[in-house]
Formats: sequence, structure tokens, C-alpha cells
Amino acid sequence: MSLPATLRALRYRNFQLFFGGQFISLIGTWMQNIAQAWLVYRITGSAVLLGGVGFASQIPVFLFSPAGGIVADRYPRQRVVIATQAASMLLALALAALTLTNTVRIWHVFVLSALLGVVNAFDIPARQSFIVEMVGKVDLMNAIALNSSMFNASRVLGPAIAGILVAGIGEGWCFFANGASYIAVIAGLMMMRVEPHVPVARTGSTLAHVIEGFRFVLDNPAVHALLMLLGVVSLTGMPYTVLMPIFADRILHGGAAGLGWLMGASGVGALAGALLLASRENLKGLSRWVAISASGFGTGLVVFAFSRNMQLSEGLLVLIGFAMMIEMGSSNTLIQSMVPDRLRGRVMSVYSMMFMGMAPIGSLLAGAAANRFGSPMTVAGGGVVCVAAAAVFWFWLPQIRTHARRLIVAQQMEAGNPPQEMTGGSVEMEPAQE
Repeated sequence: MSLPATLRALRYRNFQLFFGGQFISLIGTWMQNIAQAWLVYRITGSAVLLGGVGFASQIPVFLFSPAGGIVADRYPRQRVVIATQAASMLLALALAALTLTNTVRIWHVFVLSALLGVVNAFDIPARQSFIVEMVGKVDLMNAIALNSSMFNASRVLGPAIAGILVAGIGEGWCFFANGASYIAVIAGLMMMRVEPHVPVARTGSTLAHVIEGFRFVLDNPAVHALLMLLGVVSLTGMPYTVLMPIFADRILHGGAAGLGWLMGASGVGALAGALLLASRENLKGLSRWVAISASGFGTGLVVFAFSRNMQLSEGLLVLIGFAMMIEMGSSNTLIQSMVPDRLRGRVMSVYSMMFMGMAPIGSLLAGAAANRFGSPMTVAGGGVVCVAAAAVFWFWLPQIRTHARRLIVAQQMEAGNPPQEMTGGSVEMEPAQE
């Protein structure tokens, strides 16, 4: 049975197992994210502590991702991901037990969030690098987009379910459901049949291997330009999610259910963006999408910051989620298309640092800024910075096309594929006439 082009990566059994298990697990993850934010807000009522928990959960990704990249390149990625998913399950169940027994304190949330951040520092590089082992390079772009669509479909369902559960029976059951959901992804991973892992040759020290990954990023303008823009967006734009409980309660007067609907609206937009990326069959013009979507994301944040109507805010968040997904998904696809397999884990660790590692610093700054200037001004300011960063990326774009084209061709030839197979007859990031 043939699948539509948008779903072509699902013809691989391993990706089917990954997709099904991860989808169930991610619904639980989003339930926990919303419930945890509401728990912190309910206990403290503090924008600073909301930002602080976000910082605690994500700063370990920035600090430990280089080590995670080394692990992803040296050890079987399937086993690494199984281990990280099992650890995440135990942390979720611990938070559930504390909350359901009414013994949870804010320091518990900080400690468990920080431990989950350490786990994610090893999980993200391994999981992102493992995708190419499931589908190969020819369908890598589609697999990344479908992975993103799964992430954002769960982002629609998870917050909506969490909003209902939190309002009805409290946060603890959301944490328990998340812990139980990891069973699905762990079972799927264990059922996979993958080729034997070929580890990176250990010809130097661990530090030398880490530096090699950073050097590849710095020596290739196309890669570091994409990562710099991603880092700026994560630092200044993405912390809007940390302040969402304040918008839901104090500004839009929607309570916990309103928080679920707002986050779900962003997920709807992101899902649409992921499906649009999945429908693409080549890389042509994708870097232009990065610049336009980053600008649209920032503009949407500025308008959202000053909305006082729930329906309008939900509509704006659909657009914000769409633009965010296009920018991040396109960046991921382009970077993975340019990186050699032997460096994939380490380069994706740098991607993790920019994508999730910059967000905690942004969360901390956003919490402090919201406490001083208010949440609307904080979100609007972040949006303005995103627009400015997109303009700089657009300005430099013509100068990085040659570098991107060289890297993409090299990786396609290494995989034994003629360049036109992935680019529809062109290996340019943009149409030549543009």
C-alpha cells in the first residue's frame, strides 16, 4: 500500500514504531508542561519563579549537550534513547507522587526540572541523530517534518487535556499520566531492528572530539548562521510560553482551562507548519522560509502581547505556532542535510544548545523583565528582537548559499545519492534567479 508523499517516512517499520510510541509519550509531556506551570503559578503566583523553573529545566541542556553529542556518536543511539526515556519516566512519577500526596514544594519542582534537563541534554542529540538511522538520508527531511508534526499534534491535545484535568482533579494526575505514557515509546524503541552501531573512532581526547563538533559549526557559515538565528529566537521569543499562565489568568481571565486552550492554539499552528514541511520534497527555497518565518514569529508576538481578547489571542497563537515550526523545522532539516554522519551527534548537540539551551536564559530574563515591566512589554520586546535577527539573517543569506550548496552536495554524494534526488534538480538553498 503506497503512502501519500507527506507520509512517506512512515513506510519504514522503525519509524512507524517510533512515531506511534513518541506520539503517546509527547501528549503526556505536554500535559506535564502545562500542569507544572500551573502548579508553580498556583503555589507562588510569581512570574520570577515561573521563569526560574524554566531556567532550571533547560540550562542543563546548554551545559551538558556537548557531552550528550559525544555519547550519541560513540554509543548505539537506540540504547541511549531508551535509557533517557526511562529516566524521564521515573522523574515524572516522582513529581506525581509528591503532588498527589500534597507534599510537593517549589524546591522539589526545581530539583526535578533540573534533573530532567540533564536527561534531555543526552536525549535530544541522540534522538535527533537516530532519525537518519530509521529512514536513511533520502527521506530524512520528511521524517524530521513528521517528527515535528507529531510533536505539535501532541501539543494540541496535551495542553487541552491538561487544562481540563488540572481544573477538575489537580496537577498530580497529569504528572502520573505522563509517567505512564513513556511505556509506549520505550516499548516501540525496544521492538526496533536497527543496523549495528559503528562508533566514532576514538583517535583523540573527549575534549578534542567536542571541539571538532564546534569547529565544524564555526567553519561553515550556513550552519552557524542558522544556529545563531535559532539561538536568538529561543532566547528572546520562545520564553513567551513561560509567561502564558499570567496571560491566561490575569490578562485574558481564562484560568487553567484558558491556559490549555492558548497553548493548544499554538500547537495547532505548529502542526500545520510541520505538515507543510512534510509535503516538501526538496530543499530549494527553505532558507528563505527560515527568514520569513522568524520575522512572522516576532511580529505575531508583538501583536499578541497587546491583545486583550481570548479569541483574538488564540488566533494569533495559531500564527505564532505556525511561524515557529517553519523556522525551527526548516533549520533542523537544513543542518541535518549539511552535517556528516560522524559528526551528527555533536552538531545536533549544538543545535540542542541553541534550541533548548538558550531558552532557560531567556526564561530567567523574561521572568525578571515581566516582574519589572509587565508580561506584555516583555513578550513584545522579544518579538522585536526576533524581527531584527531575521532581518540580519536575510541580509547575509546570499553569502552563505555557496557554502550550503557545497555541504549538501557532499553529504548526498557520501550517501550515494545524486544531488538532484533531494533537491529536485537543484542543490541551491534558494532558486538561482532569486
